[in-house]
Amino acid sequence: MPQNDQRDEHTARQARLVALVIAAVMVLWMVAQWLGGAMGWPARYVFLFDMLALAGFVWCLFVTWQIWRRRSGE
Repeated sequence: MPQNDQRDEHTARQARLVALVIAAVMVLWMVAQWLGGAMGWPARYVFLFDMLALAGFVWCLFVTWQIWRRRSGE
């Protein structure tokens, strides 16, 4: 039983981390888009922020998929 409690706690921690990363990436991406427009940054810099945000979301998708597989295997 303690092993299941540890696994559930680990899963809960991962899920909280994913939620925080999604929120942070979205807010930072919106701020970068706003700053890019307000300061007249070249499109390549704004595109860089798009790619970084996409990488963050792909990481979240991968971790969420791992959580889902672990939970559905029980």
